[in-house]
Amino acid sequence: QVQLAESGGGSVQAGGSLKLSCAAPGYVFRTCDMSWKRRQAPGKERELVSLLKSDGTTRYADSVRGRFTISQDKAKNTLDLQMNSLKSEDTAVYYCAADCWGTLEGNYWGQGTQVTVAS
Repeated sequence: QVQLAESGGGSVQAGGSLKLSCAAPGYVFRTCDMSWKRRQAPGKERELVSLLKSDGTTRYADSVRGRFTISQDKAKNTLDLQMNSLKSEDTAVYYCAADCWGTLEGNYWGQGTQVTVAS
């Protein structure tokens, strides 16, 4: 089992910034692809926001590229998402996710954290 715990959500004005963090065991980053996903409305599918693969490569949704940055804080064992120039359409519940292989094989999710951007 992989325990993931998000923090850092909240409310902000459009144009502002927030930083989300996801606490995870250090070994997870070696055997899992880590990502941030979001659900913008109840019943809507969760969409990929950003991906950090175990080899260090990153990927971003077109809607956030240039505004969001995904990174790993190795000292704190967190997956971070720095969100700048926030827009009202970024309002969503953000989830940390791990897609793992080997002995950890499986997909794991955090409980989610709400981000609300007021226009």
